[in-house]
Amino acid sequence: MFKNVEIYSKSNCIFCDKAKHYFDQNNISYLEHNVELPEIFDLLITRNPNARTMPQIFIDDELIGGYTDLMDWVEK
Repeated sequence: MFKNVEIYSKSNCIFCDKAKHYFDQNNISYLEHNVELPEIFDLLITRNPNARTMPQIFIDDELIGGYTDLMDWVEK
């Protein structure tokens, strides 16, 4: 179901933690990018210029959105 999962996150983000917990509990590997590093933030903005909240989740290079968007996407 999930081949390539990337999470753009930051420290002290409850929804980032919830997203990572979901993937961990379902044994889904993911690559985490910390947007507190300027070069990672710049990379996120090139992928999603409208990103205003964290996390930003991509699955197979498709923008899913944040944690709530992920839960909606999984239910479909």
